[in-house]
Amino acid sequence: MGKRAEPGATTTTEAVVAPEAGWRGQGWVVGGGAVVLGGVLAFHRLVPNRPGRIGSLVESFLPWGGVLVVVLLVVALVRRSAGALVALLLPVGVWVDTFGGLLLPGEASGGRELVVVQHNVSDENRDPAGTARALIGSGADLVALEELVDPQLAVYEKALAGAYPHHVVRGTVGLWSKHPLSGEQVVDIKPPSIAEEWSRGVRAVVHSPYGDVAAYVAHMPSVRVGVGGLSPQRRDESAALLGRAVAAEGVEPLILLGDLNGVVEDRGLRPLTSQLEVAESGFAFSFPASFPVARIDQVMARSATVGRIRTLPATGSDHLPVVARVTLR
Repeated sequence: MGKRAEPGATTTTEAVVAPEAGWRGQGWVVGGGAVVLGGVLAFHRLVPNRPGRIGSLVESFLPWGGVLVVVLLVVALVRRSAGALVALLLPVGVWVDTFGGLLLPGEASGGRELVVVQHNVSDENRDPAGTARALIGSGADLVALEELVDPQLAVYEKALAGAYPHHVVRGTVGLWSKHPLSGEQVVDIKPPSIAEEWSRGVRAVVHSPYGDVAAYVAHMPSVRVGVGGLSPQRRDESAALLGRAVAAEGVEPLILLGDLNGVVEDRGLRPLTSQLEVAESGFAFSFPASFPVARIDQVMARSATVGRIRTLPATGSDHLPVVARVTLR
């Protein structure tokens, strides 16, 4: 007769089965996380914006959902969970459909193009001359700058004059151009809750070799992240005002360059993204310069196509410059 197991002892069979069951259970957790992640990626517009503007917060970091997909994939492979791997097809498919095109090199230019640079140069920039030289090196036709303050403004005007003989500055934003400008005017995007002097929008007509182009430069109010979530009310109000100005613009094509303090997926920028095209490829995370996690510096257009957008090397600013080729129709 075999020996009877002592009370409380664990048999060999039990020792093998119990861990496998635990691993399978963890596979279901990974699979459930994959389904939730896929749902958020696909239906982020349904995430409520109250309390704390959670919807806008999610949308600000939506591309990083791809990193979460990779993490879940690694866990699923380690756990050898077939169910979790199947569930991961959902977020993978949604992410590729939403952001996969940004990984492509972009279409070849049709010839009617302008190279544009957008850069928040920072009002604390200690090397405006070096920043100007870096921007000239991009070879851009148009350069849009924000946070232009004295005495740095005078340095930019002097350093950029040779390469860009035409420029306009209104408030703290400006546009430098290789081509003649006309129709320069302030664009009022000041939120009603701001009482002090505040001017962060300018519009001009660029007389390019391919015809007239309306160019807008804007700097939206900052969005802060705190314990209560995001505080984008002023940014959203500014976006709505700029959206009305853009909708009323009579010159086509139109190019908008600016620090919009929001990613293109952020619903707060819908007044603009609903009527303007955004970059076809490239992530170009521009902020903060020390460790960029989001592109809040934007190039958008109407009656034109924004090709691949990319960042330039860091300057003395806390933002990275972004450059794009805009093909006019």
